[in-house]
Amino acid sequence: MEVAVYDTYVSKKDGSVMHFDILVSDEVASKEQVYQFGRQYLATKGQQGQPLAAKECRFCHIEEPTQEVVDVINAQGYYIIEMQGCQ
Repeated sequence: MEVAVYDTYVSKKDGSVMHFDILVSDEVASKEQVYQFGRQYLATKGQQGQPLAAKECRFCHIEEPTQEVVDVINAQGYYIIEMQGCQ
């Protein structure tokens, strides 16, 4: 499996910025599905309702994942790499 990496920046409710990558199987059919995964993640961080679409989330590259990433993608459909402001 290869994964597509989507570089994502979302303004939090307090005005600060969250930066994270959404990793999905390179076979995911639509960007809307990637955005939905991002919204699910935002909800886990208390940031539900924040905009997340093409402006905030862009395809970056394809890479070979670790086994941990593969396992999580197989279980939930996506994997998040927290980069900045995700606490």
